[in-house]
Amino acid sequence: MSLFEQSLPEIHNKLHAKELSVSDLVNQAYENIGVREDKVKAYLALDEERARARARQLDDRLVSGEEKGLLFGLPVGIKDNIVTNGLRTTCASQFLSNFDPVYDATVVEKLRAADTVTIGKLNMDEFAMGGSNENSSFYPVRNPWALDRVPGGSSGGSAAAVAAGEAYFTLGSDTGGSIRQPASYCGVVGLKPTYGLVSRFGLVAFASSLDQIGPLTKNVEDSAYVLQAIAGYDAKDSTSAKVDIPDYLSGLTGDVKGLRIAVPKEYIGEGVDPEVKDKVMAALKVLEGLGATWEEVSLPHTEYAVATYYLLSSSEASSNLARFDGVRYGVRAENPENLLDLYHQSRSQGFGPEVKRRIMLGTYALSSGYYDAYYLKAQKVRTLIKQDFDNVFAKYDVIIGPTAPTTAFKLGSQVDDPLTMYLNDILTIPVSLAGVPAVSIPCGFSDGLPVGMQIIGKAFDETTVLRVAHAFEQNTEFHKQRPQL
Repeated sequence: MSLFEQSLPEIHNKLHAKELSVSDLVNQAYENIGVREDKVKAYLALDEERARARARQLDDRLVSGEEKGLLFGLPVGIKDNIVTNGLRTTCASQFLSNFDPVYDATVVEKLRAADTVTIGKLNMDEFAMGGSNENSSFYPVRNPWALDRVPGGSSGGSAAAVAAGEAYFTLGSDTGGSIRQPASYCGVVGLKPTYGLVSRFGLVAFASSLDQIGPLTKNVEDSAYVLQAIAGYDAKDSTSAKVDIPDYLSGLTGDVKGLRIAVPKEYIGEGVDPEVKDKVMAALKVLEGLGATWEEVSLPHTEYAVATYYLLSSSEASSNLARFDGVRYGVRAENPENLLDLYHQSRSQGFGPEVKRRIMLGTYALSSGYYDAYYLKAQKVRTLIKQDFDNVFAKYDVIIGPTAPTTAFKLGSQVDDPLTMYLNDILTIPVSLAGVPAVSIPCGFSDGLPVGMQIIGKAFDETTVLRVAHAFEQNTEFHKQRPQL
């Protein structure tokens, strides 16, 4: 059995008993990368020299008996839009192909304080814009379950690395489903925390009112461990929430008796693959057998969520990406005729097609004469979508449905059809617009490909979301299955 198949408590017990070293764990990560990475392409950069040095430091602490962090010794991969001091951060874009940050994101600092080892930076859709990881300007990631399939996006590298055993866990970012959808496609656990629970300081912004960092792990318990380490208020993030952080691990009781589950009819209706629906309905029966109850409900404004999201996120992207002008950092065009030509050439050469598409869409929505008709109206609809969730949560504890309407699709099959690509996020986008937490967990397989179930909770109630996910997981075996590479 691979070391990465063992539970976190098992690994820590072996570390404390000197049956295992941190160097062994890091060796396992790089050994798996050496065998599998040519097929999967999950990483954009590796940090092997510093990782092995860090492992030796932690091994010395094992001998000395010093106090150990919550995630002691675990090898982690970081999505390439989360800045890392001294380790290139490109956002999978040619524009930042030479960008070496001089500071760490807050989540990276917190992981270091928890005694993890950073293995490398993970591939993604450029500037987190995409749902298949085919928008990386370097190379696409492949799904470890079927190498001709996409891993999902934009955190496709983060999900694929966990599924392939190339990291013990990873961090991704979720704007409209970019943790949960790839988790579903790759058969791993992906958690999008409540907006404001985890600091965004050091996350390269796509859409600032939606972006949130979260973990991708092989099981729910690991997700609770990582969230415990990275959650909390950060004065460096103006959107960070001052809330008490509960003990997420103590909430994994397995008890869901009396739990009230809502199942939106919009999440299991037209457009959702029948086999995906069947797997989710079977999962609901498991929870029903554990004492939970469920009823069908309606989230009536779901049909407007995709249009609302792409107007708002593209508008924010247009504003956020204005800083990439070839002057301060990133790639600069050679021999421009003047300053305006420098901007034009640098942005034309540095940004890929999908990024340009969203900048143009967002700029149009924010422009004079169209602001009220598009951007302002989208903000009003966002409020209605949030109210839908508030109304359901007044009666129910969690909302459950599929994470994605289908399993992973084939590479190249949708890349030239952006509207079809955008609709793959139809079940995750409403959650992001409402700012509430959700986790995707494996709930079955369809033609050998993983199916994900999405569990959505009230704002800052990650405890209940994780408890329900853990209860289901403990009564099934889906999370234990791994692709054969």
